Amino acid sequence: MVRSKGLVVSIFICAAWGLLLLLPDMAISAADAAAGAHHGDDIGRVLPVWTVIPFVGILLSIALCPLIVPHFWHNHFGKVSAFWAILFAVPFVSVYHGAAIYEILHIYLIDYIPFIILLWGLFTVAGGIVVGGSIKGTPLVNTVMLLIGTILASWVGTTGAAMVMIRPVLRANKNRVKKVHIICFFIFLVANIGGSLTPLGDPPLFLGFLHNVPFFWVTTGILPHMIVTAVILLAMFFIIDTVYYRKEKDRLKEVGPLEKEPIRIQGVFNFIFLGGIVGLVLMSGYWKAGSYNLLGVHMEIQNTMRDIGIIIMGGLSLFLTPKVLREENEFSWFPIIEVAKLFAGIFMAIIPCLAILKAGMHGAMAGFIELVREPHHYFWVTGGLSSFLDNAPTYLTFFNLALGKLGLTEAGIPAALAAGTATANPEFISYLTAISAGAVFMGANTYIGNAPNFMVKSIAEEAGVNMPSFFGYMFKYSIPILIPIFIVVTFVFF
Repeated sequence: MVRSKGLVVSIFICAAWGLLLLLPDMAISAADAAAGAHHGDDIGRVLPVWTVIPFVGILLSIALCPLIVPHFWHNHFGKVSAFWAILFAVPFVSVYHGAAIYEILHIYLIDYIPFIILLWGLFTVAGGIVVGGSIKGTPLVNTVMLLIGTILASWVGTTGAAMVMIRPVLRANKNRVKKVHIICFFIFLVANIGGSLTPLGDPPLFLGFLHNVPFFWVTTGILPHMIVTAVILLAMFFIIDTVYYRKEKDRLKEVGPLEKEPIRIQGVFNFIFLGGIVGLVLMSGYWKAGSYNLLGVHMEIQNTMRDIGIIIMGGLSLFLTPKVLREENEFSWFPIIEVAKLFAGIFMAIIPCLAILKAGMHGAMAGFIELVREPHHYFWVTGGLSSFLDNAPTYLTFFNLALGKLGLTEAGIPAALAAGTATANPEFISYLTAISAGAVFMGANTYIGNAPNFMVKSIAEEAGVNMPSFFGYMFKYSIPILIPIFIVVTFVFF
């Protein structure tokens, strides 16, 4: 263990030293940024590609440390996350000064804090809902539960559906030995692809709604793609789960049948708070209450009111839910603490990635972005980047790229998306469909591709499920299962 810790520390020191050696190159770019990077407007135009090293470092830490130094990681993952965040923040601020401070404040005030508040609220409220009774995790029952979660995700969000459904799924399969695949398919369907049909389902679609994409366009625009993908996945799951179930059927008989109890839902009043959270999210899209500045960052009043409302909903759930119900759910704060600490580092280290991407043709990734021309390009590039980056700004980047390419404005989006009318723009419809599907579907490719993925993994591990590592999830599940399906979607629709 001491040797393993020494190896990790050595890697960190080498990484820090390597980044510091590159500071002179960053300083050269700082002079160019001084005029145009006020409040971070053009910071992405001058940041070199190598500034993403800390982001790559934190991803590799999440992937490798649980395998190489599991005990160290379990006890110190917060410190590792902080290390990579500081490794980027210190040279970034020392070179770009005010522009860097603005970027850091912006991503935490606009993105990270609302992200954690929403996760905390949904996690807290869902933790007070207990689905009891004799639910036996047979292939048919599991498939039906995944289907329910998939449908639910578009209306209460992928995070809301995942938090409500994960514990009943775990409880139903408590006596199963082979159940990792159940959680992985749960992530595919409930935590990602199920959120395709409304702006409430996933953040990038909500962002499109805020930029004048009609609320129900997503429902009709991506419905065929979602149905094809979900049906294939549910059929695959049923077959795989049936094979595993038959192999351990004799062992399950030895465990004995479950006592027959009627299915019951306790803590039903928490659905009021869940509905309140969904309503607050929807309100923040419709209500324009004005804005204010906080530490130089432009803040929307309706978003602040939404976050305060979500905290109130979570607080009421904590106060009104009997402690025994949370104990029956085996509720603990560790999953949300783990996500909060890791994503605090991720959001810091992701700043150069998003800034360079946002700079588009003027940034270090200009050559790459220039290759994005056809609908299938938009699908794969948006999806590929959304697998590792925040899918909301990735969606917005290519959304704006498509608008610029076709000479459209946000005001003209509803008319351009009105299929079958004289004002419809079939090219923009195909681009936006590809961008939307890519951002939502491919969030399932990694644990960090969408907010609930890591939360589901953490809750499952607390329940005793030996979940695969970061790369294990990719190479055993998402790549061999999802990528072929996405290839089919590409040929059928794009």
